[in-house]
Amino acid sequence: MLHSSFISKSNGTKFPSFASANATLSSFRASSHFQMGLKWSRIAFSSSSGQRLSSKARSRVKHRTANVYGRQARERVLEEEAPEMAEATPSFKIFPGQAFPLGASEVDNGINFAIFSQHATAVTLCLSLPQRGELDMLAGGMIEFSLDPNLNKTGDIWHICIEDLPRSNVLYGYRIDGPKDWDKGHRFDSNNVLIDPYAKLVEGRRNFGDAKHKLSKFLGTYDFDSLPFDWGEDYKLPNIPERELVVYEMNVRAFTADESSCLDQDIRGTYAGLIEKIPHLLELGINAVELLPVFEFDEFEFQRRPNPRDHMINTWGYSTINFFAPMSRYGSGGGGAVSASREFKEMVKALHGAGIEVILDVVYNHTNEADDKHPYTTSFRGIDNKVYYMVDLNNKGQLLNFSGCGNTFNCNHPVVMELIIDSLRHWVVEYHIDGFRFDLASVLCRGTDGSPLGAPPLIRAIAKDATLSRCKIIAEPWDCGGLYLVGSFPNWDRWAEWNGKYRDDLRRFIKGDPGMKGAFATRVSGSADLYRKNKRKPYHSVNFVIAHDGFTLRDLVSYNFKHNEANGEGGNDGSNDNFSWNCGFEGETDNVDIIALRFRQMKNFHLALMVSQGVPMMLMGDEYGHTRYGNNNSYGHDTALNNFQWQQVKIYHFLNNFDLNSTCLMVLFMLKQLNARKSDHFRFFSEVIHYRQKHRVFSHENFLDRSDVTWHEDNWDNPDSKFLAFTLHDKGGGEIYLAFNAHDFFVKVSIPPAPPKRRWFRVVDTNLASPDDFVGEGVPGIGSTYNVAPYSSILLEAK
Repeated sequence: MLHSSFISKSNGTKFPSFASANATLSSFRASSHFQMGLKWSRIAFSSSSGQRLSSKARSRVKHRTANVYGRQARERVLEEEAPEMAEATPSFKIFPGQAFPLGASEVDNGINFAIFSQHATAVTLCLSLPQRGELDMLAGGMIEFSLDPNLNKTGDIWHICIEDLPRSNVLYGYRIDGPKDWDKGHRFDSNNVLIDPYAKLVEGRRNFGDAKHKLSKFLGTYDFDSLPFDWGEDYKLPNIPERELVVYEMNVRAFTADESSCLDQDIRGTYAGLIEKIPHLLELGINAVELLPVFEFDEFEFQRRPNPRDHMINTWGYSTINFFAPMSRYGSGGGGAVSASREFKEMVKALHGAGIEVILDVVYNHTNEADDKHPYTTSFRGIDNKVYYMVDLNNKGQLLNFSGCGNTFNCNHPVVMELIIDSLRHWVVEYHIDGFRFDLASVLCRGTDGSPLGAPPLIRAIAKDATLSRCKIIAEPWDCGGLYLVGSFPNWDRWAEWNGKYRDDLRRFIKGDPGMKGAFATRVSGSADLYRKNKRKPYHSVNFVIAHDGFTLRDLVSYNFKHNEANGEGGNDGSNDNFSWNCGFEGETDNVDIIALRFRQMKNFHLALMVSQGVPMMLMGDEYGHTRYGNNNSYGHDTALNNFQWQQVKIYHFLNNFDLNSTCLMVLFMLKQLNARKSDHFRFFSEVIHYRQKHRVFSHENFLDRSDVTWHEDNWDNPDSKFLAFTLHDKGGGEIYLAFNAHDFFVKVSIPPAPPKRRWFRVVDTNLASPDDFVGEGVPGIGSTYNVAPYSSILLEAK
């Protein structure tokens, strides 16, 4: 177990030597003994005493080929005299190094490298000093230092310090060997050069989706040359109270990758591209973005071998290579890891400047390294598989798979737990992140043997950590092993949850399923049945109808069945339980009545989401009605299927001024009608979000009691009743009346009297055409009854 951790507060921080604090290291001071523990490859170096190597044993120099992952790696031995080699290369002094901090760090006498491996028997540090522009090829091979376990090891941590290394632009990794006992959970293979789990930056191919470098390698790097990032004198964190959040789930690349973004090609699909589109987020009204994974991942992982998915590019990023490094190919202009890290900070700074918090979707439940049948070994598997992954020692050491992705990270092992905590702290301290959504978080509630834990150490540590205390922490409370914890996720009164029951119940009620009225009322009032425990609050329910996996909102009202044929798995992937309704026709149609009903249903879903107690979350693109044409698992499509279509937001303004007396009159007219509807759709979504934020009655600190809400209902037990009306009471005297009609016929409803000296104004009627469907100041003249149209909803405000 590790007993200390480190978080870099700036790129240029220098750390003092730890030798005096650790008596174990005192034996390393005799450099004449220390040099015997090293094996030089390709280049001969000076020892710490400055004397060059000359023994015959060192005259045989190994040169490693550029394929550092070594599945096809070859070695050739060059018979050369070491002194002649040394004359052509620079000299480096080497020292024993220190165990902490893990990763690469700058210390008083050089660059220190430290890595954990409990079961390794041999560790070799590999360095490459390529010229800029050669990173994709790793031209020139690698310099290797074999670490002596008697001199370069403290406990289970291997370490070395090298003087005179460049302070940046160095690539590094490790070859690690150990027991070959597969049945005991080991997967050591010294042919692979592995990424340091604590590498703060990772280099690979420079441009996203660059097929010329499809099999590019990934290695750690560091940057101690750059000045600390300037966050600005007037900079401050938004610190938005949890109950006031309106979350926008989005993908950095997909947000601006499409040419319709009208951005320069170099910044499409990048952190810089997102900055350019912040005005859209402000117009929409959200105040927090939840970014799909932005940790380094390999978008070409599906194309490394022939398989049914080898036409796909991973655009969602749920396949982490390293937990500290930002995705380098989300940086603009192919600038590499250092530039991408700086650009990521610029994005966070710009979002914070606009009053928008940044929540990261983090994937600690598994990694990119896949399964035992087709492993993609880049780091943890080769460093210490038995520690980093859950293995079944009763079944020949096979990997356990609670993630559905071939492996399961061993999150509650003390070393792995500390890695995760260190990673989270790093993102908070270095990048000023405001919160985290934990993918398949039930995995984090499993012990090292995969069994569920009542009080998982990692979950508690995250809840109690001082550095993370200001952060929002959100669980996706299920996994692929059946551990469904919605409403019962271990929480220490800190953890919020994606409320999967909210999603399912709202979908079923709005589409008109029988017997759902009571469940709908429970969900919109804050899911007290799930979260009214101990000191939990309504905002511990993150409410959503749509998320990245599953149908988009438009597809939810356009398809009864998933259409995932393009994914290459015969339509077997993706969920079958979508609770969707196509409104009378499967897929795209030109039937104006069906189109109108679909847009009305989308407005009903959005209104219900924004008036519910708890934290609402919507998906990028739903504000204009994005479609994936029924694909409910579009993770591997770097196309318009996923990419935000900016013309859908802005084309109406062009068409509205276009000369309809020109040729192709009918085509342009049809386009105008369709895009007018989409533009009106955006307007409605934006207005409803802004309305929520102006009215505290939708975001109570505590669960509703009888003084907060009146249910206008005496027909709870009738499963055929699909109409619900209620009034939310504002302690300041204002009131909001809401009614949702999921019947296929009009319902004439009695409107309760308005409070004294006030009268009712109609703000929302989803059955009306824009702009009458939302009128912020309200429309007067509401009588004692209101005829609520089929599949529609209304909101009245007492003024």
